[in-house]
Amino acid sequence: MTITTAQAAIQAASKAQPPQYSDTETYSRNILGPVWFHLSKLSVLGTAGLPIPPEFVAPDQSDYIIAADETFVASLNIAFNKSPLSALLMCLGTVVTVNWHFEGQGRRANEFDLSTSFETTKGQFVYTASLEAIPEEVRMNQGLYEVSATVEVGPAKHECSQFVLGYGYISEVLLQVYPSV
Repeated sequence: MTITTAQAAIQAASKAQPPQYSDTETYSRNILGPVWFHLSKLSVLGTAGLPIPPEFVAPDQSDYIIAADETFVASLNIAFNKSPLSALLMCLGTVVTVNWHFEGQGRRANEFDLSTSFETTKGQFVYTASLEAIPEEVRMNQGLYEVSATVEVGPAKHECSQFVLGYGYISEVLLQVYPSV
């Protein structure tokens, strides 16, 4: 092959390519896609149900007003987006910790935190985190409580994963506790 033939071949190949505007290499800054999650449906409900007649004072009992010896359930939904990186994090068994915050309103109601954790599962992107507790057992005094939750996503159950990957916050639910009789 002669030099002239080689130059002609290079010129022919360069016409098939789009023009080059710089000498820098191009690359993707987001090859696996973004990861995000959405918190929703924060709920705190008592579990006593309707009282048996003639002891009830109203036809319906509020789930948000509970006795000190009644079990309540706090829950929230966590939904991750479906990107390749999210799928990888779900597959790795990422630990998700929900810190439940009970902030007492008034002089008798105290403040305290409880937490629950779970591991993500391959192929699952929507989770419901929940906490069951009895006010007397967690030293919850009578009074009104504002309930909120912070969520920590990460680290994964993998030797290379050492960091919390994201935080979330959700609030605006009230719960009233009265002394049990």
